[in-house]
Amino acid sequence: MNAAFKRSILLLGLLTLGAGCAPTTTSTTTESPAATEASPAASPAASAPGISTDGDVIIASSLPMTGSSLGQTQTIVNGIQLALDEVNSTVCDGKLKVGFQTYDDATAAAGKWDPAQVTSNSNKIVADPKIVAVVGTFNSGAAKLAIPIFNQGDLVMVSPANTYPGLTKPGTGEANEPDTYYPNNKRNYARVVPADDLQGVMAANWTKSLGAQKVYILDDQELYGKGIATVYEETAKEIGLEVLGREGINAKAPDYRALMNKIKDLEPDLIYFGGITQNNAGQLIKDMRNVGMTDVKFMGPDGIFEQALVDAAGKDAEGVYATFGGVPPKELTGRGKEWYDAYKAKFNSEPEAYAAYGFEAAQVVLKAIGEVCEPDRDAIREAVLATKDFPGLLGTWSFDENGDTTSTTMSGNVVKDGKWAFAETLEAK
Repeated sequence: MNAAFKRSILLLGLLTLGAGCAPTTTSTTTESPAATEASPAASPAASAPGISTDGDVIIASSLPMTGSSLGQTQTIVNGIQLALDEVNSTVCDGKLKVGFQTYDDATAAAGKWDPAQVTSNSNKIVADPKIVAVVGTFNSGAAKLAIPIFNQGDLVMVSPANTYPGLTKPGTGEANEPDTYYPNNKRNYARVVPADDLQGVMAANWTKSLGAQKVYILDDQELYGKGIATVYEETAKEIGLEVLGREGINAKAPDYRALMNKIKDLEPDLIYFGGITQNNAGQLIKDMRNVGMTDVKFMGPDGIFEQALVDAAGKDAEGVYATFGGVPPKELTGRGKEWYDAYKAKFNSEPEAYAAYGFEAAQVVLKAIGEVCEPDRDAIREAVLATKDFPGLLGTWSFDENGDTTSTTMSGNVVKDGKWAFAETLEAK
């Protein structure tokens, strides 16, 4: 371990002591996601059976494991476990054992990711010298908080799910983005899914191909939701769709009947929602149907592409559309199909959309650790960001200069008979 690395860990450890003085409560666990309300000082989530937290080096995950996101994020953890199983949790010809530790960045009180929990977990992770890489986060807003903390410790994070463009791409977000997330002027973040600047464009084009001409746009007022809704809106106008209006919702509202009655009077063909399931997307859909918009289409991004959305909206979810930065696990071919079969055999369940990307992110990290063969965070960071021509589940791809995947494969999906079903592959235009 080099001297600079040791100094950074010592400094960050001292900083963490100052940040961790909040009262503690019972820690959350993956086995009982809603049993307790985790404080910002809560411990890591308990690892699932078969996952070793011990190792010469450790990969950490930072994901919302409490609330309805668990259905999605547990399959990401399963995907990471499959990647570790493939190499028997070792690299460098068995010389380096790799452990895995899960962290829950959600709380029962929030019912989803919690900013205070993200910050607390990130400080704990970066202060642990054994942790050399992170797979996460799930939510782009969480990444906004975690990346700068990890950046100061040269700790790389590879996301299986973040899609907000401003995390990596200049000129796609706020004026100070993405540089504000990298205080040491070195990039330490990459993602294996296409960003929203691509997904929003494809969603608007898909809207037009579905025959919709008039759209109303909603967002959940979070970083991810507002960002993708903006891309969708700009593209919709460019391709000749009529945008009837746009507004942000109160994610904690008991119902949206008044809003939906207002939208109904404008006679839209489609309502587009930029946001996540956990910000009341199910209630939006219910109230859209309740006020009589039975023939109006509803579309959202990958933030609603999970069974939790169908469960929340019930029968009213039928016919809802969602885009996704890739193809669903069932539709994977070649190496992807082999992975899908292995997942089903091991866990006896269907992987949700991002499980394959958890596997992909973990494989990239394991490859980088195997190239460095020592617990050198900065060297592992460099190796991850230098990933080129990676033989992934969706084909061969690379990280570009911003840490974004060169893969542009996306899909359109629809709820049919109470389950998400693949509709078509979406192509960039």
